[in-house]
Amino acid sequence: MKFRAAVLNAVGGPLTIDELEMQPLAPRDVLVRVRASGLCHTDLEAIQGTLSYPLPIVLGHEGAGVVEAVGAEVTQVRPGDHVILSWNPHCGHCFYCENDQPILCEPFTRHQPRGRLLDGTTRMLRDGAPVHHYSVTSTHAQFTVVPESGAIPVPKEIPFDRACIIGCGVMTGVGAVVRKARLAAGASVVVIGCGAVGLNALQGARLVGAGRIIAVDVGGEKLERARRFGATDTIDATEADTVQVVKSLTEGRGADCVIEAAGRSQVFRLAGEAVRPGGQVIWLGKVNVDEEVSFRWGSLMGERRIVRSSYGDARPRRDFPWLANEYLRGHLMLDEPITRRIRLDEINDGFASLARGEGIRTVIEFD
Repeated sequence: MKFRAAVLNAVGGPLTIDELEMQPLAPRDVLVRVRASGLCHTDLEAIQGTLSYPLPIVLGHEGAGVVEAVGAEVTQVRPGDHVILSWNPHCGHCFYCENDQPILCEPFTRHQPRGRLLDGTTRMLRDGAPVHHYSVTSTHAQFTVVPESGAIPVPKEIPFDRACIIGCGVMTGVGAVVRKARLAAGASVVVIGCGAVGLNALQGARLVGAGRIIAVDVGGEKLERARRFGATDTIDATEADTVQVVKSLTEGRGADCVIEAAGRSQVFRLAGEAVRPGGQVIWLGKVNVDEEVSFRWGSLMGERRIVRSSYGDARPRRDFPWLANEYLRGHLMLDEPITRRIRLDEINDGFASLARGEGIRTVIEFD
């Protein structure tokens, strides 16, 4: 079958909208007609070259759509199901999967950086030559093929544009608080960085009934937005000593939990200074893998727990339907993060807007 997709051919872009051909399904494959796909900073890193992938490649890892066909051994989804795609499908039986760490699934970590599916192969062709898969999802396309573990059924009542953002930004932010930190009701939490992931961390804190929810960023517009997503207090990092303000709001101790969602080396250090002894820091942001980050040794003492989280401790078959239902019940804000909707042909303009820091989430809508 033939379909249109946005292809990155060279670092720096632009993406080209090309006609590709999908090869026949393998036994555990799921063919999905993509209905909505979010533009994420991780996509932008691939375009800019700070995240290296083989080219050409179809980007996109935040998608939702309808199952069109399944391989002969697929049992968990069927044609017609509405699904959210997970960028971390896993085999279920390797060392890490068996030890309840599917984010580290060995076939995923082996083949995903090479632009391949879990079985080490590709399905997309352009003029007879292979085109690579991005994070085993490639959602910036009319159709995509994913492993069965990457297609998660959700209620048909949730619109596709809202459903797609659950697959990365929402899961990462909400999951960091609810699943990874397991924040208790009444606890104090600081979220540093109020972009898409940070705003969802604020939502997670609100969902669990946190007591003090403190948002840290630069600029009044971002902080006002943070209040709408659940912040009880805000700190403009350019106008105040963040650590001292956090301590003044937490009886001098520091926060029970600090969520770092800015992805800057100085913010990693700040997170360690703002958490109380015995508290925990969750790092969500990232810098270049070769960049060194320094800390004051004293800030790491006092039984503090520091954890890196890439996907909010996601268990997609458990968590995606839960998040979808939280939205349908009116408890989770998924309308507000979508600040722009575009067509596939507008994708380069969408990424240019993302690079300028405009809006929260841009979503591609497909017919």
